[in-house]
Amino acid sequence: MATLSAAPVKVAPKAQVRVSRGEALHLTLLSLAACAALGLLLYLALHGYSYYSLGREDRPLSPLHAQLRSSGVVGLRLGFLSVGLFGLLFLYPLRKRWKWLSRIGSTRRWLNFHVLLGITTPLVVTFHTSFRMHGLAGLAYWTMVAVALSGFVGRYVYAKIPRTRGAAELSMQELQEEAETLTAKLREQPFFREEDLAPLLCVPSAHQIRRMSPLAGLWLMLRLDLARPLLVSRLRRRALGGTQRIATLGGLLASHDSGLESVVSTLRRQSRLRLSIAFLERTERLFHLWHVIHRPFSISFVFLIAVHIAVAMSMGVWSWRIH
Repeated sequence: MATLSAAPVKVAPKAQVRVSRGEALHLTLLSLAACAALGLLLYLALHGYSYYSLGREDRPLSPLHAQLRSSGVVGLRLGFLSVGLFGLLFLYPLRKRWKWLSRIGSTRRWLNFHVLLGITTPLVVTFHTSFRMHGLAGLAYWTMVAVALSGFVGRYVYAKIPRTRGAAELSMQELQEEAETLTAKLREQPFFREEDLAPLLCVPSAHQIRRMSPLAGLWLMLRLDLARPLLVSRLRRRALGGTQRIATLGGLLASHDSGLESVVSTLRRQSRLRLSIAFLERTERLFHLWHVIHRPFSISFVFLIAVHIAVAMSMGVWSWRIH
C-alpha cells in the first residue's frame, strides 16, 4: 500500500528505533496525563456529588461548602490549576512563533496534548465554578465553552487535510497517486464486486461541492465519516458466514480473516482519501475561516479571565485560606 509520504525514504534501523522509542514515550506520557485528568475529575464528581446536587439556598448548610465553593479551599486550588492548564494550552499556538519551542517534539504530538488539555480544562473550570455560571465569571465560562467547541471543529477540519507524519501537507498530485495505487490494489481483491464498493467510495462531484455553503460541506463530510463504519460492516457481513457475522457483531468488529481485513483496511483508506481529495479545497478554506473565528474568541476569553482574577483579588476572595 502506498504511504502518506512525499517520496519513499529509507530509514536506518537506528533512526527507526529512535522514532519508535519517541512514539512509545509520547503515548506513555499522553496516557498518564489522561489517567491523571480522569482520576481527578472522577474524584471531584464522587466526592462533591452531594454538594453539587444541592440548590443554591441549601449549599451554605453543607459541610462541604467551605471546601467546594468557588472561593473555598478546593475551589481556589481548582482555579489555580485551571489557570495553569490554560497556560499549557496556549503553548501550542505560541510554538508556531517561538523557534526554540518548535524544535521540541512534532506538531502531531503537541496537538494530541493540546486536545487533551482542551477537554480537561473546561471540566476542571466547571468544578471550580461549582456549577454556578453567572455574572462576569459566567460570561468567561461560556466564552471558554465556545472556544472549546470551536477547537473540536478545528481539530476535525485539520484532520481532513492529509499530511505526512511530520505534519507537512500533501500535494494533490501525491494524493491522486496514492488513490490510483489503492484503486489498482482493490481491483485485484477477490472478496467484493465493484458495485458492492460503490456506496463506500462514492463522493460528491466537484460541481456539487462548489455549490455548498461551508457549513453544508462540513456537515456532509461529518455524515460520510459517520456512515463509513456502517458501510464497512455491511461489506464484512457479505464476506462472512453466519457464525462469523455473530462473532463480529454484524461486521462491526474485525474478523480473524487476515486477507479480508487487509482489503477492509485498504477500503477505509481509499474512502478517506477520496473524500479528502474531493473536499481538499473546501477543507483548506474552512480551516482558514476557523482560524479567523477561533482566534478572537480565544483572545476575548483571556481578557475575561484576567478581569475575573483581578476582580476576585480586589474583592479579597483570596483571604489565603490555603494553608
